[in-house]
Amino acid sequence: MNTSTVVKDETHIFEVLSGDRFLNMEGLSNEIPFFIYPYPPEKALDVTKAKKRIKTRLATEKGIQVREVNLYDLSVEILKERGDWDEVLEIEPTVDKSEFTEVLRSMLNPQQHLAPAIAAKIADGGFDILFLTGIGEVFPYIRSHNVLNNLQSVVTGKPMVMFFPGRYEQSDTLGSSLVLFGRLKDDQYYRAKNILEQEP
Repeated sequence: MNTSTVVKDETHIFEVLSGDRFLNMEGLSNEIPFFIYPYPPEKALDVTKAKKRIKTRLATEKGIQVREVNLYDLSVEILKERGDWDEVLEIEPTVDKSEFTEVLRSMLNPQQHLAPAIAAKIADGGFDILFLTGIGEVFPYIRSHNVLNNLQSVVTGKPMVMFFPGRYEQSDTLGSSLVLFGRLKDDQYYRAKNILEQEP
């Protein structure tokens, strides 16, 4: 994927997100309104810029408000609010990586901590679309399929787009898999749709 493909994706995503069909969550056959934008990790900066432009255009041209939740920023916020941030910084250099990952994994359990924090961020309902970002930054202590599974009862009534640095492989026989950074299979997740395959 070159920069021109990111530009093409940007145009497509803007057209899909600004359409009544997407906003009204039509044609989902009772499925949850979760969408994934998979992109090559090396294009992260281009995608970040494109995402900002999409949000601005949706607001200024269409009056559509996007609420963005960045999982990395949210994780830091949770740890600081609970008074764990300094402890995390203190132990990070002294324990091995796998042990440190386990510590963070328990502190940022999607069901107990992340889902309620995201619920609080969107409780006012003052937005039309939710963007979920920061997926690569929180790996390996937060896995995207765990987050998605725990958000099914939290993000309701509004469509959500997860910006995913990797591939979303969909197969009728094998199910769907999130492949982070194009290399790490993040377990199977069946219920989201690829935003690039949606009709505007």
